[in-house]
Amino acid sequence: MKFYPYKRLNRPIALRVTSASLKLPDGSRDHLDTSAYSTQQRTVALGVAQHEDWVSARIGLSATLPPGANDPDAPWSELRVLAVLTDGETNVRTAVDLRQDAPGSKEWSGDIEVFRDEHVGRAALAAHAVATVDDVPGRAIAETDDDWTVDVSAEEPLGGLRLDVKQASFTKSSREWLHTYSDVPWIVDASGRVPTVLVNTDIEGFSDLLGGESGGIESKVHEMLVSQMATDVWTAVFHSSVGDLEVEPDGSPVFPTDWQGEVLREMLPDVVPGVHVEEALRQVHRRRTGDAGWVELQTRIHYAAVRRAGASKALANALRALQQMNRGDKA
Repeated sequence: MKFYPYKRLNRPIALRVTSASLKLPDGSRDHLDTSAYSTQQRTVALGVAQHEDWVSARIGLSATLPPGANDPDAPWSELRVLAVLTDGETNVRTAVDLRQDAPGSKEWSGDIEVFRDEHVGRAALAAHAVATVDDVPGRAIAETDDDWTVDVSAEEPLGGLRLDVKQASFTKSSREWLHTYSDVPWIVDASGRVPTVLVNTDIEGFSDLLGGESGGIESKVHEMLVSQMATDVWTAVFHSSVGDLEVEPDGSPVFPTDWQGEVLREMLPDVVPGVHVEEALRQVHRRRTGDAGWVELQTRIHYAAVRRAGASKALANALRALQQMNRGDKA
């Protein structure tokens, strides 16, 4: 633990990647889709588009300062928020100022340029808030507590929701609450430190199919089952995350600082599109605790879960394998 001889904010900065694009040798720019970065894994994979000759990457960023940053009686002035990219292998350090979205806002945004020739592997991306405190300029008053990783060659951001998968006999488990669900293949428990998927071993052959590495149509069925399971997980953890939000004195909901906050930041752009995540969270909170609008939002929540679970890709792969198998039978 570090101690500072001056006042600081007591919560970390929440940093998110909002976009990524590559500048190619001909000057054109390839705008990467959201599969290039994972909020859960806090990783950007710049090799996703398989351009080996890209010149630089522009990464869009959004940072949220913790409560109290803009209080009128805050013991600091000349507040700045910096995004800092550090590469320990090449000893390159790049820092850029982020812009405050509106006067008095806790939201800051901007972008940072990553030059391909300056990096060989992975670099760490963080955000720092600095200000003048006790007449001393440039003092750090907050920072991110978990850096992002920018990987210049990886083709996927090690993506996916971090969760724990456990197998159990639902009829014989010491968790008596599982007995009620003995006829379902899995249950999502989102009440713990990380989401847990409990797989029912009472369903004959199901565990083997989930854990198998066989090829052919079995592997495609496996992929579909995993994507369906992931859809259930994303849906469950979203509802869990919005179910018990901390609220500020003015009634505004506060993002959780653990995995629940990361789930919300990743899903909200699809649940309430076209607005900043802070406003999206306020709208979801109002609908959940108000008189109307919560039921209508369920379709958007399901859509966001399906996208992150990769269900469309899994279905397409299964259909393709079935078509190939049918053609083989007819030959």
